[in-house]
Amino acid sequence: MHPEGEKAAWTAQAHTLRALYYLQLIKRYGGVPIFDKPLDLEHDFSQDKRSSFADVVKFILADCDVALSYPATRDGLPWDIYDNQFGIMTRAVAYAIKSQAVTYAASPLWSDGTFTWANATTINAEALSQCLANGYKLFDEKPAADIAQNAYALYAFTSSNDQRAVDKETIYQSGVKMQVWRFAGLPTNPGMERTGPCPTQELVDSYEMANGEAPITGYSDANRLTPIINAASKYDEANPYAGRDPRFYASVYYNGAVRNLDQPDGKKVETFVGGQEGISDINRKQTRTGYYLRKFNNFRSGQGNDADGAIRLFRLGELYLNFAESAYNSAGPDAAVPVGSASMSARQAVNAVRARVGMPGFPAGMSKDAFEKKYRNERRVELAFEEHRFFDVRRWKILTDTDKFVTGMRITKTGATLKYSRFKFPNRNAFSDKYLMYPIDQSEANKIIGLSGANWQNPGWLD
Repeated sequence: MHPEGEKAAWTAQAHTLRALYYLQLIKRYGGVPIFDKPLDLEHDFSQDKRSSFADVVKFILADCDVALSYPATRDGLPWDIYDNQFGIMTRAVAYAIKSQAVTYAASPLWSDGTFTWANATTINAEALSQCLANGYKLFDEKPAADIAQNAYALYAFTSSNDQRAVDKETIYQSGVKMQVWRFAGLPTNPGMERTGPCPTQELVDSYEMANGEAPITGYSDANRLTPIINAASKYDEANPYAGRDPRFYASVYYNGAVRNLDQPDGKKVETFVGGQEGISDINRKQTRTGYYLRKFNNFRSGQGNDADGAIRLFRLGELYLNFAESAYNSAGPDAAVPVGSASMSARQAVNAVRARVGMPGFPAGMSKDAFEKKYRNERRVELAFEEHRFFDVRRWKILTDTDKFVTGMRITKTGATLKYSRFKFPNRNAFSDKYLMYPIDQSEANKIIGLSGANWQNPGWLD
């Protein structure tokens, strides 16, 4: 690489990285000060101002645009990932940062009129079209039956460190494997230490039936213990895990789930009371909710064989969903929106994601409200355990509605008969509006107060 080209490549990556770091900050804390040049030793911190969320997003978008102004070659910001450069910034990363940043900026929590949903749609359409035009596509490798249940399951534990040879969906992956088998695994796996984040009954209820119908449309009691069954879904309370969205089987270990896909008898998971993986409210190696995390977990993983997956910070599936969200808000569910040289509607974008797992598409002619409800559920399912839901319920300002408490499923077995009983956990003390943003470390807030008299602490955290 020519010295000037190497300098250009580093400069483009630095702009992309700065945009990425600012995005991670504002997702958590809201607006932060903008520093666009190194601070000298005599910098007067008392003059610093906390910028608005929208102003930081403008800064993020500008940084990405500067990075993208460099050529799409190794002497700039490339699409390709070269030998020994796994984890570098690429053009796809810059577009993905823009997509997420503007989608958040147009969302209810952060919208101040600076970025409209129409603005977001324009930026999301460009990000999606550029990635599609440069070789990105949803992972659709069909695994053998003794490896994974479906392409979605295989994708979650397939490394993207292959220079986009097989995995053409991942835009940026954390380099660290999850070790689900150890830190969020099954107690019957030798070396397992704890169960980690056990899926809730609410998440399980969110998985549609394979026919595309929601199994449960709501609850007839405030504690969400008596579900309202959608007859059209064919959901059976006595056999609740049959006939569900294929992503359910790829993401959740439930009672009766086949773990060892390469064995004739399959080793079925036992979450019933007294089962090998039975529910417990005191043992950290047993599920609290009646479910275990399966996503990212290769059933062959264990001591001496860490074959689990890693978090995708950005992937093409999210770009489809970001575009769908802004498009239905700005133009409606079925309106065709320019995406590169073609066009796409919000409904078509969601349906592309669903088609990967063989789920029926959203029907045409849905109202905006009906589409929004189904879209938000789709995002919850498709991006489960990928660090999106935490931020989604906040930017949509539905935290109080969704996270006041959670429920689980306790199963008792008498002979061959299973009895399913939903139960409620105590209310969480982390669902009010103060939890829409992280608190700023009080010692840091105190420094600003001492320097300038301004209190930067986020709402609700002043006490």
